[in-house]
Amino acid sequence: MQDEGADSMKKTEIGELYKMMFADYPEIVSVSQMQDMLGISRHAAYDLVRDGSIPAIKIGTSFRILKLNIIKFIADGSAA
Repeated sequence: MQDEGADSMKKTEIGELYKMMFADYPEIVSVSQMQDMLGISRHAAYDLVRDGSIPAIKIGTSFRILKLNIIKFIADGSAA
């Protein structure tokens, strides 16, 4: 059973991060924009999307990523 207090705290932290991080980016970004946001290579960005580390939606031949998913990835410490 998960600690509800810790869950609530995590949601609050993500909410605060969401307000501050990447304010100059739209709510849905391309892989190229995600590269810029995380300071990573094109190859690394596609690896994160393809292995599901950062959930994305495929539209035609390109991926779109919710900005929130990128912030959650960072908040979870996955980027460390």
